[in-house]
Amino acid sequence: MAMLGKRRPKRAPSGVSGLQGRQADTRHAPAPPPEQDVLEIHGLAHDGRGVARAAQGKTVFVEGALPGERVRVAVHRTRKRFDEAHVREVLTPSPERVEPPCPHFGRCGGCDLQHLALPAQRRHKSAVLEELLGRQGITLASPPELLAGAGEGYRRRARLGVKVDADGQVHLGFRARHTHRLVDIEACTVLVPALAAQLVPLHLQLAELEAPRQVGHLELLECDQGVVLVVRQLRDHTGDTRRWQAFAERQGVHLARWLGRDAPDLEWLTPMPSLTCRVPGPAGEIALGVAPGDFLQANAEVNCLMVGAALSWLAPYVDDARLLDLFAGVGNFSLPLAEAGARVTAAEGSPAMVERLAENARATSPGRGPGVEARQADLAAPAAVHELLASTRPEVVVLDPPREGAESVSRALQEHPVPRVLYISCDPATLARDAAHLVHGGYRIVRAAVADMFVHTSHLESMLLFEYTGSARHPQGAPTDG
Repeated sequence: MAMLGKRRPKRAPSGVSGLQGRQADTRHAPAPPPEQDVLEIHGLAHDGRGVARAAQGKTVFVEGALPGERVRVAVHRTRKRFDEAHVREVLTPSPERVEPPCPHFGRCGGCDLQHLALPAQRRHKSAVLEELLGRQGITLASPPELLAGAGEGYRRRARLGVKVDADGQVHLGFRARHTHRLVDIEACTVLVPALAAQLVPLHLQLAELEAPRQVGHLELLECDQGVVLVVRQLRDHTGDTRRWQAFAERQGVHLARWLGRDAPDLEWLTPMPSLTCRVPGPAGEIALGVAPGDFLQANAEVNCLMVGAALSWLAPYVDDARLLDLFAGVGNFSLPLAEAGARVTAAEGSPAMVERLAENARATSPGRGPGVEARQADLAAPAAVHELLASTRPEVVVLDPPREGAESVSRALQEHPVPRVLYISCDPATLARDAAHLVHGGYRIVRAAVADMFVHTSHLESMLLFEYTGSARHPQGAPTDG
C-alpha cells in the first residue's frame, strides 16, 4: 500500500530471477540512493523554520528543525520555488535543541521556538534585524543591544478563541499555526500566573452556559487592579449574563463584555474599575490609564526596558526640546519623555486612545514635566504627517507604528529633517524599508536594540535611533555612540 499511486522505479535487469536473484552476491552492488525525506538543515528562516535544500536543489522550509540537524521530514505543501515540510524524526539533534516547556508545543500556534535554547533564540532575532537592514544596504557597526526579561510567565494579555463543535462540546484555546483550528489550552507557560490560573475555571464556566455559541472569544488582561476578563458576546442572554457575573465574583476578576455583532458596545458587568499599568519615568513610576480595546504591550517587563532605553538614549537631547510622538497610544513613551523635560505633542489615530492619552496627561502630577498635548491624526495620510511636522517643528520624533510600519512618516522626514528620530518597530521588515528612506534622506543610525517582547516566538521588537547628518547618501550604518 505504501507504493499505491506512486510511479515505481525501473529496475535494471539482473540476469537472474526468482529465488536465485534474492540469493545473488550483492557485495559489489551500488549503494542505495539517499533517503529522499532526510534533509540537512543549514539555516533558520526569519519565521523560525529550518532551511534545507532538497536533492534537486529546491529550498525546503522545515517546521521544528534547527540549523545543523539531520531530520526526516514530511512535505505538506509544494510550491513553485520552495516546499514546506515538518519534522517527522530528528536523526541528529542540534546542541541548542531543548525540551519545550509547554505540553501544547507543536499543536498550539503560539510559541514556535520553544525547542530552541533561549540564548540562541535571541541571537537569531538580532541576526534577523541585521540581515534585513543589510538587504537595504544598511550595516550596523556593532550588534544591536539586547533588551530581554523572563523566559516564562511574561504575557499580561491574551485573546482566547471559543468554539462549539458539532457534538456540542465547547473548546477554549489558541489557534493552531496557519489554521483556524482551535487547540484546547488548559495550561500556558508564557501567560502571567494570574491569567494562567483562569484557564481551567474558564473551561468549566463555558461548559455551564446555556448559549455558548453566542460567545465569540475571551480577552484576559492583567493590570495594577488585578485580572480583567472581557467576553465577546454576539447576543444578550440573561441567564448566561448572571452566570458570568457569578464567575467574576468567585474568581475575583473585573468583568466586561463587547455586545453585538458588527459594532459591539463595551459594557461592564461588574463595577467599572479605573484600570492602570505602570511605566518608568525619570522621577519614578508613571501610572497610565487603560481600557479594554486599547493597545498595550503584552510583556510589561520588556516594555519597561524599552521605555528606559528611550529615556537613556534621548536624555542629552530632550530637556525643553520640542518632541513629536507618533502612534502614541495612551502615552507609553509620551508621558515619560515629558517628565524628562520634553515639550511633547502626541498624535494617535484611535479617537478613544487619544481621549485616554489626554486623560493620562492631565492626571500626571504637577511638576513632572511640561506636559503632553494629545492630537488625533491619520498617520498613514501623507498630508496629515506633513501638517504635524510643519506645525510642531520638532527637534525629536518618536514613532511606534503597527506592523505596517510608517512609510508616510519616513518619507515626510526626508522633506522635513529632524535632528533625531527614535523608531520603535514591531516588524523588522517594514522597519528596514523605512530605515532605507531615512538613510537615503540624510540620516544615520547611531543606536540599535532588539527587544525580546515575545519570548519563544520568532516575533521581535526593534529600536533604532537616527541622527540627521544634513546630506543624503547611500544607505550605510554608522558607529554607535556608546
